[in-house]
Amino acid sequence: MPSTFSKTVLEPADARTVVPALERSANPNVWVYRYRHASRPWRLSIATHAAPGSKKLSLGGFRIAPAERTALPTFDPDREAIELAIGMEEKVYWSRLIGAGGPLARRDMGRIVGGKCVLEPTTDARVGQPHDAELLDFAIACLNDCERSAGIHIATGQDLGHGVMSDRRTPSLAYLNRGFPGSVVADTSQPTGEGNYCVLRGMLRGLDIDVSRASVGLIGIGNIGKHIVDRLCDTGARMIAVEARPERRAELAKRGIRVFSPEDKGAFLRTPMDALVVNAAGGSLDSPTVDACVGNERLRAICGSENLVMPNPRDAERLHAARKVYCPTELGGMMGYLTAVEEYLAQLEGAPFVLETLFEAAKQLEVAAFEATKAVMESGFGVDFENAVRGVRG
Repeated sequence: MPSTFSKTVLEPADARTVVPALERSANPNVWVYRYRHASRPWRLSIATHAAPGSKKLSLGGFRIAPAERTALPTFDPDREAIELAIGMEEKVYWSRLIGAGGPLARRDMGRIVGGKCVLEPTTDARVGQPHDAELLDFAIACLNDCERSAGIHIATGQDLGHGVMSDRRTPSLAYLNRGFPGSVVADTSQPTGEGNYCVLRGMLRGLDIDVSRASVGLIGIGNIGKHIVDRLCDTGARMIAVEARPERRAELAKRGIRVFSPEDKGAFLRTPMDALVVNAAGGSLDSPTVDACVGNERLRAICGSENLVMPNPRDAERLHAARKVYCPTELGGMMGYLTAVEEYLAQLEGAPFVLETLFEAAKQLEVAAFEATKAVMESGFGVDFENAVRGVRG
């Protein structure tokens, strides 16, 4: 279907012009394959750390950019894909360092790199709308062309924007998988949520706070956040939450959880809490939110798996200076990509994919988070969380 799109390839130097922060990242080489539909204003950007012809396995979810992202005046699918690919490469780094992952991912970790696919739709082509199949057919054609022409392997999984299609029965991931086998269908939110919970539990243990007596604030109660809520409910922990969807706020209220709308986020952040877990659509730890975290005397731990969570990376230093232990969300969110790669490799080899192995793998995150938090505390905040992980695992 080559006639349905045009393609532009951005070399690493071009990508660094789009996202200057790439120059300062651990791996500054990203290639971007930009596709435009021939007659509709749809764009797909595939960013990857896999060099052309390398046969590397490029891992990163398939994101159908949600309306709250595309409405931003600064939105650009190239930029978003590059920034998310940087985060994915960090997840790969952390999983290597910690030794987390299913058996196949651990075996093949040396050929895995970070990447991301970001699709910009029109309103009438979002999943569930009349032209959703046409949009995904475009994406399938692009993915197959990219894998074939670039000489790399692409594996994508669940991300924002997916759901049941306009035929009211086909999941969008299943539709993608039919045309592009590298798009896997496992529900990555459950292992990701378990990894989040394990990081939270490990950090609280490192702070000598029993999870059953903890007060935990949560921003974003989607599939990942809901898993964390379920796990915390089992412990008896106290929770408060910020959630955009009224129907989900109603569900949380029925469970006895105090819930705030996004407009009341300031009041939420002023509420005494021991830990904050962020899993919204992006930007939850903007500078005003970090200001509020610094001012919340009881708050001691911040974690989650939200992508593009901190618009100003220097705000992490401010949290550390205020003696708040901050676990990068790239570390907390690694179980999603590890689930996708495990399923991909299992399918490739005709082996059974066992989701439960990922829940077992998530336990490594609790151990690492505990060790790092303990090291931060014992150093009197002389070392931050990231360097503490490197110190105890390096």
